[in-house]
Amino acid sequence: MPDQARSDRPLRVLVADDNPVVRAGLSALLGAHPDIEVVAEAADGREAVTAASRSAPDVVLLDVRMPGTDGLTALPQLARLAPVMMLTYSREPEVVAEALRRGAVGYLVHGEFTAAELITAVRDMRYGRATITDSLGVSYEPDQISSHVQPAVAHSSEARTGTVTGPPRRGPNRSDYGLSSREVEVMDLIASGMNNRQIAAACFISEKTVKNHINRIFAKLHSSSRSEAIAHWLGTARGGWTR
Repeated sequence: MPDQARSDRPLRVLVADDNPVVRAGLSALLGAHPDIEVVAEAADGREAVTAASRSAPDVVLLDVRMPGTDGLTALPQLARLAPVMMLTYSREPEVVAEALRRGAVGYLVHGEFTAAELITAVRDMRYGRATITDSLGVSYEPDQISSHVQPAVAHSSEARTGTVTGPPRRGPNRSDYGLSSREVEVMDLIASGMNNRQIAAACFISEKTVKNHINRIFAKLHSSSRSEAIAHWLGTARGGWTR
């Protein structure tokens, strides 16, 4: 468990991915939350190690396949500097197993988590918990991350049951309003204070698509403005969660 001074300051994150669009989207998504600060970005493993040594992040988000020094090659060095979560499109069992063997404390596959689940997973690492994409079928036992060198892999069931220690999550369940998974993701980003351009970058979609999602969300939430939609979404509108 981190000391009080460590938990009171923003969570410092390093994002390592060779795709500049992915880096920009992740930085926009993470940076929209006041308790998270993106302190460095890197385009390959070598840059990630250098940046981590310089910026002392609390968490590293690391892609697997990058030109030059890839994520798996850099992982042992990075794991000595901070807890590392793999954030990648690679879902091959041998790659997952090798990442965990080399020191990763979590493994998330793009397209298999929402923006809100990613934020929760990043926050969980501060509290000694890590997350692995369920569909990977990895066997592991819940435990705390005991060190950066030989971390235990713990599944963050709290992220799905709502018992996570840390910042509160939104009130109503996504099924309350009949939103699709993408609409839930967009609405969570609206509630975090993002504008349409930031949402487009975070979700890797066009601003026009974002506007289409917002129009459907407003209709389902019976809202005519962002502030009204946020109030319903967070359960702070008059009458609580009742539509």
